[in-house]
Amino acid sequence: MRVIIAGCGRTGSALAAQLAAEGHDVRIIDPLPGARRLLPAGFSGAFHSGSGFSRTALEAAGIEHADAFVALTSGDNRNLVSARTAKETYRVPVVVARLHDPHRKELYRGFGIPTVAAIHWTVQQIHRTLLHRHLDPELAFGNGETLLVRSELPGYLTGRRLTEFDVDGEIRVVEVTRGGHSLVPAHNTAAEPSDVVTFAVAATALGTLRGFLGKELGT
Repeated sequence: MRVIIAGCGRTGSALAAQLAAEGHDVRIIDPLPGARRLLPAGFSGAFHSGSGFSRTALEAAGIEHADAFVALTSGDNRNLVSARTAKETYRVPVVVARLHDPHRKELYRGFGIPTVAAIHWTVQQIHRTLLHRHLDPELAFGNGETLLVRSELPGYLTGRRLTEFDVDGEIRVVEVTRGGHSLVPAHNTAAEPSDVVTFAVAATALGTLRGFLGKELGT
C-alpha cells in the first residue's frame, strides 16, 4: 500500500514510521526540510520537501499511484485543499484529513473527506481509518484496546448462527439491528439478509474481522 502523508510533525512522522515498519510504501511531504529529523533512523520511506497541495511535490511523491493520502498539517485550509487535490485531481482511493476546527466538519463531509478531530487525533485512529476503513468504531473503551464496531453482514453469511462469528477473547456479537429493531441475539439466532451487527472487538483483531467480512466489502 502506497501512502502519502502531508505534514511531518509529531503525528505525521509517527504514522509514517509505523506504516513503513509494517512494510508499506510511505512518502511524506513537508515544506520544512528540517522536519525529516523527526523520522526515525533507518526510515525506509521517502521524504519530499514541498507543500502538500503542490502538484509538483505530490507528483514527485508518486501521488498518481497512491492508495491513500493523509493531510496532517497544522492548518485546516491547507488540509482541505491538499485532501481535495488528492481526491478530485488524482483520484486517490482513500483520503483522510486532520480537522482542528470542529465547526468545519460538515464542509469536509460535503466533499466526501473523512476527518478526525485534532483533539481526539492519535496515530492508531489514523491507522485504523486507513487499513480498516469499512469498520469505523462506534465507541472505544480504555485507551482504545476494545472497540464497538457495526457492520452490515455480507449476504454469504445469511443463515449462519450469529454466535458462530465469535472468536474467544477477540470478537463477540453483542447486538443485531433487523428491520429497524434492535435485539440481543440468542444462541440460535441466525443471520438474516440486511442484518446490521454490532461487534465488540479487540483493536488487535480488527484485521481478523475485516478479513471475515471482506468478501462482499471488496477489501
